[in-house]
Amino acid sequence: MAIRLNVNGKTVDVKAEADSPVLWVIREELGLTGTKFGCGMALCGACTVHLDGKPVRSCSTPISAAAGKKITTIEAIGNTRTGKAVQAAWIGRDVPQCGYCQSGQIMSACALLGEKKKPTDADIDNAMSGNICRCGTYNQIRAAIKDASATLAKGA
Repeated sequence: MAIRLNVNGKTVDVKAEADSPVLWVIREELGLTGTKFGCGMALCGACTVHLDGKPVRSCSTPISAAAGKKITTIEAIGNTRTGKAVQAAWIGRDVPQCGYCQSGQIMSACALLGEKKKPTDADIDNAMSGNICRCGTYNQIRAAIKDASATLAKGA
């Protein structure tokens, strides 16, 4: 079945079953491999993408739910002001260790900062609670989110 999608600002037609997970369509059909497969049950957050600006777990979101909406992946998040600030903060704080979860972490952080310009520790914990980092970089992640928030507040 052909499904028309808007992925990273581009309209694309893909052949997929309506219940195919967004993750496999963007990775296998579109070659966007920055979004990672982690658990396949929406528990770890490695597969997080934005659907109309909201973070969703692409491993459990059917492609039919994405039709007519804007899908943003890690490949394009740096094209936004918030994405640039978050990515710069991630680098500045040297957040990644193994890096496997980081695309999902960044996508969740960007969604948080899109909703709350100056998040509290509780806001950060709540927004990031569905993202698991096996390396335990949670303190650096929190610091990077605060750095990105400060950068955005300065208008940089």
